[in-house]
Amino acid sequence: MNIDTVVDIEYLGLSFRALADAPTSALRGISARDAKALAQAFNVHTVRELANLEFVKWAAAITTLAEHEQATPQEQAKETLLDDGLEMTFPASDPVSVDAGITRIEVAPEKVDAHDDHQHAGKMEEDAAHPV
Repeated sequence: MNIDTVVDIEYLGLSFRALADAPTSALRGISARDAKALAQAFNVHTVRELANLEFVKWAAAITTLAEHEQATPQEQAKETLLDDGLEMTFPASDPVSVDAGITRIEVAPEKVDAHDDHQHAGKMEEDAAHPV
């Protein structure tokens, strides 16, 4: 990373030690007005103080950990249902159905739960009335 892309023009070429002790307005995107607000709200005056601000550290830690957090069982279930739904809607992995002109599969045979599925409710009632 070229550090010159994140500091204002008047701070180009300074060492990292000098930049750490520079006012927060040395960072590109923090105006003098923003720097004043940081000073009033958090008593932060330098780049070093901003970096050491506990809220900044907490935010950095949370976002770093969020990138590596595993999905909850509910999120995994939703993802599985979404994947199954896409496969039923776009059966690209099944060349026979694509060649046959089928563009949508209502319910995959292995996913049918006839007790709750309205498409097979009549069959369920008929089977219940005439047990084998």
